[in-house]
Amino acid sequence: MAKERILIVDDERDIVELVRFNLEREGYETLVAFSGEEALSKTNKEMPDLMVLDLMLPGIDGLEVTRRIRGKQKTTKIPIVMLTAKGEESDIVTGLELGANDYISKPFSPRELVARIRGILRRRANVEKAVLALTVIAGPLSIDHGRHRVMLEKTPLKLTHSEFQVLSFLVVKKGWVFTRGQIVDAVHGENYAVTERSVDVTIAGLRKKLGSCAELIETVRGVGYRFKEDEDA
Repeated sequence: MAKERILIVDDERDIVELVRFNLEREGYETLVAFSGEEALSKTNKEMPDLMVLDLMLPGIDGLEVTRRIRGKQKTTKIPIVMLTAKGEESDIVTGLELGANDYISKPFSPRELVARIRGILRRRANVEKAVLALTVIAGPLSIDHGRHRVMLEKTPLKLTHSEFQVLSFLVVKKGWVFTRGQIVDAVHGENYAVTERSVDVTIAGLRKKLGSCAELIETVRGVGYRFKEDEDA
């Protein structure tokens, strides 16, 4: 069985070689890029299964690379693990809001990075099996997981990757109340480092795009969020 292909993006060649060595030792195929422009070009041509992406790149930086990847239907589902320097908390939050799946700070343990990558790829495979061609209807909303598309009545909604994931989770479990931590664990996996603010920002973005139906996502004071049950809508 062919192993997944991983694109490593960093302008520091020693880091690229370190990551490449450890991934290939685990049986993964690797591609490398040393700039944001090269990363976008190789992503479009090679369609990697996951990207390890440094935020501080010459030219197009990692945040802009993430934005462009998530903005194209062809590449929007490619998982992204950000490599960050200490003190880049605001960039980390922005990256996660743009749809990055995880981050790890430099200096990092290659073993931990490989474990994070393995976990993301395993969860993605499990999710793809579970939701293949699954469409969920909730009042005026229709969520097509196979096509990664949400319709509000007859109008398509343009959601970020994180918005789609959170909305899907809440709709499938409508009526249940979840804390911000539970939402993060369900969408990204346990031990995913993210601030509560990021969850709130995602919910705020969803409500704005839902317009008159924004009240379908309720805030439960002191607990978290829930999607209204049909009888409540």
